[in-house]
Amino acid sequence: MTKKASIFKVLERYFKTHPLAVIGWVWVSIVPAIGSLILLSRYFLLEEIELTSPGIQLLVFAGISLVLGLALLPTTLTAIAVGFFWGWIGFPALVGGYILANLIGYGLGKLLNEDFMEILYSQQPKLEREIENRLNHPSSLIFFIRLSPVVPFAISNFVFASLKIPLRKVILFGIPGMLPRTFIAFATGLIANSFLGARESMNHPLQIVIVLALVIISIWGIYRTWTKAKA
Repeated sequence: MTKKASIFKVLERYFKTHPLAVIGWVWVSIVPAIGSLILLSRYFLLEEIELTSPGIQLLVFAGISLVLGLALLPTTLTAIAVGFFWGWIGFPALVGGYILANLIGYGLGKLLNEDFMEILYSQQPKLEREIENRLNHPSSLIFFIRLSPVVPFAISNFVFASLKIPLRKVILFGIPGMLPRTFIAFATGLIANSFLGARESMNHPLQIVIVLALVIISIWGIYRTWTKAKA
């Protein structure tokens, strides 16, 4: 009788034979932080962009979509920047950019991890039934994962794509989950006196309490959804 490989062994074999997938996961884990450092040192360039015409607004929308979809910046800092530099006139571009970024990030995750679940299931057949049962109705799981401030947008896109959760559901239930933390970051930028000050204010005790509350709610929601699906 052949001994089944542990999930860690399966992951090790998968990544050894899929170097592009490794690059993708490393990219979405590290590059947003690098992008944050670059933006914080060059933010004054955004001051020159004024949303005075539909064409400029469309370009900003496309820029936000690419920046988030390609994991060049984290969503929180992007929302702060939009709130500070463009205010409410930039909010539709921010929300629209999130939606298109979902398509881009999900598409890249699916491209790089197309056969991940098949390989995992071939080595762990019991795991397939466990996961499939829990993903039968993934709406709550998507919502609470997006609600969590500690799960990066780009990484969650890769996770949803790897698990083959339908893109339609990722957008339908993911966007409402993102709105609370997005609006908080946007409002922080909107009322700030300086961009760097807005960034620093995210460490204010009130902001920390809000973040902790969202983390607790999201953990409770994910746990409840996961255990309920098991039952």
